[in-house]
Amino acid sequence: MEPTLAEANDAFDDAKEQRRKQQEDLLQGAREAFDEAVEAEADNRREWLDDFKFARLGEQWPEDVRKAREKDARPCLTINKLPAFLRQVVNDSRQNRPSITVRPADSSGDPATARVINGLIRNIEYTSNADVAYDTALECAATGGFGYLRVRTQYAHDDTFDLDIVIDRVANPLTVYGDPRSSAADSSDWNVGFVTEMVPLEVFKRTYRGAQAADFDAQSYDALKGPWRDGDDVRVAEYWRREEVRGQLLQLSNGQLVDGEVFVRNQALFAQAGLTVAGAREVRRHKVMQYMLSGAEVLSETEWPGRFIPVIPVYGDEVNIEGRRYFRSLFRDAKDAQRMFNYWRTTSTELVALAPRAPFIGPKGFAKSDPHWRTANTENHAFLEYDGQVAPQRQGFTGPPAGALQEALNASDDMKAIMGLYDASLGARSNETSGVAITARQREGDVSTFHFIDNLARAIRHTGRILIDLIPKVYTGPRIVRVIGQDGTAQTVPINQQVQMPNGAAAIFDLTAGKYDLTVETGPSFTTKRQEAAAQMTEFMRAVPGAAQLIGDLLAKNLDWPGAEEIAQRLRAMLPPQLQGQNPQLAQMQQQMQALQQQLQQGGQAFAALQAENQRLKGDLSIKAREADIKAFSAETDRLEAVQAGMGPAEIQALVLQTLQQLMGSPDIAPARPQPLGMLPGGVMPAGARPGPMVSAPRLPPNFPIQPSQGPTFQ
Repeated sequence: MEPTLAEANDAFDDAKEQRRKQQEDLLQGAREAFDEAVEAEADNRREWLDDFKFARLGEQWPEDVRKAREKDARPCLTINKLPAFLRQVVNDSRQNRPSITVRPADSSGDPATARVINGLIRNIEYTSNADVAYDTALECAATGGFGYLRVRTQYAHDDTFDLDIVIDRVANPLTVYGDPRSSAADSSDWNVGFVTEMVPLEVFKRTYRGAQAADFDAQSYDALKGPWRDGDDVRVAEYWRREEVRGQLLQLSNGQLVDGEVFVRNQALFAQAGLTVAGAREVRRHKVMQYMLSGAEVLSETEWPGRFIPVIPVYGDEVNIEGRRYFRSLFRDAKDAQRMFNYWRTTSTELVALAPRAPFIGPKGFAKSDPHWRTANTENHAFLEYDGQVAPQRQGFTGPPAGALQEALNASDDMKAIMGLYDASLGARSNETSGVAITARQREGDVSTFHFIDNLARAIRHTGRILIDLIPKVYTGPRIVRVIGQDGTAQTVPINQQVQMPNGAAAIFDLTAGKYDLTVETGPSFTTKRQEAAAQMTEFMRAVPGAAQLIGDLLAKNLDWPGAEEIAQRLRAMLPPQLQGQNPQLAQMQQQMQALQQQLQQGGQAFAALQAENQRLKGDLSIKAREADIKAFSAETDRLEAVQAGMGPAEIQALVLQTLQQLMGSPDIAPARPQPLGMLPGGVMPAGARPGPMVSAPRLPPNFPIQPSQGPTFQ
């Protein structure tokens, strides 16, 4: 029975009321969690702001002291030495960038797919300028005690539904509030988190149509109301919450593992394939939700595909006292030394600047003789006159205040000792003369501040863990992605589909199959490593000149010349086969085959020459045989002419008949056949004659020359 209109309206009102109550509960829980985070981070945030203003803005004089000195027209010099120490730490990290390396973690993981994931992560870092996010987070951690970076997703292009992963920087760490109950060094155990943002009122109304423009928990910002509050903006909070959910992991009859919810949704397909459940166990997973909140309502909610809150902190020097975590900057304890340095340099400058000029001492009234004596300390005069026997004498200058200058030097040394960065670490010259000694002294400074770089490596490791968790859920279905190699070369790779490899084999880079973990390596960048390798190889070849023929291609490859790669290829081609990665026996066989091919080619050319010579000789023999026949014919003709000259007509006729008979019976003219005795050639019987017995006609010799045109004629 279908519900009535009144029942449908009541059901709609109940659902709406339930939704409103859920939002109120969510807002109330978010406010309580936010207040707890604000209370837990109050000290850290206050010190962060003071450190930033002190080190980066140069606000290093106490406000009351500065006002009192300005009232008395006394100087307040600020000679800020802290940025040099900060740049030493941050720039050292830029030269030794931590890098993510992905490796298979189980039998289903594929090393080739791991290399594709490595290249994909490098492409994500490249396209999203992740180096800026890393540097900003470390700079904030070293300056104030903590910094942040974050991971998000966005559409690859305006005309596609494909998603890409992006690493963003957090320029203002004070907009982030973490989980106050977190204890992990990389905060991978965050269950709540807030990212607040000031949105212009017009943008807020355009983005969240119909929403009430109310700040989220504005009372929590009273302590920072000055630069962080604007009446024309609306504060929106991005509320992250991670909850543990329980589910089932099913093992099917073919050994396949599937999630219980996936099996229920596709139960008919599994049944059609004849698959049944062979085993099940309970599993616990994490579900991450993102809520956009104003002070009055829940603006939107989205389920995050990963299992971590994608906000990654980078901490400075961490101290845990009675369960409360304090994050300290690089120069938290050096601020007093910096104040002392400013005070003593200001004092020495003031004493020197305000000290009177050395006065003249002479008899009473000597200045009346020449009024120029009264301006002798302020003006240059060509001469000064005096009355009396003894000339006035100038009192000697006592010099700059040595005590104030010494105290300034002491304060400068105190700053270096507190931070562990001495002159050698900052590039100043010392008494070391060898490069090894200088490097060892610089390394001492790197060791004293390495915990900042190591904390960044922990944050990048957690970032890589988030990326590995997201990649199979974001890069789904067949698509083509760009991957970047360690040397910066880019190429496109089809993923989640079968591809043809250069060797003819088929492969599938399935990013959704298998498990992968990662390591983070801290060291020089690829460019720095290449430059150092080129310098070291050059020194090595100077010490061992014979090595130039063996490693010359590697040196050329690591140089930054135009055409260095081509030079390396040519040098590599001159190496022995075993250094080129070839089998020496195989290379020897190939050389032998090439030699045989050359020999065969030469034999073929010689055979062709012999054939041509044979044809030429055959032609010469034919001509000579023809000439011999002609000579024989001529001799026979001459003989017949001589015979004819001594014979009568009857004898000549008988000789001609005999010759014709022999000619007709020759096998060169016609095959020999029996014929009657007395029959003329051609089968003609003489008049009045009868056929006689069959006899064979006489034959002429095979090469008997006959030339009818030159034979005798009948009269």
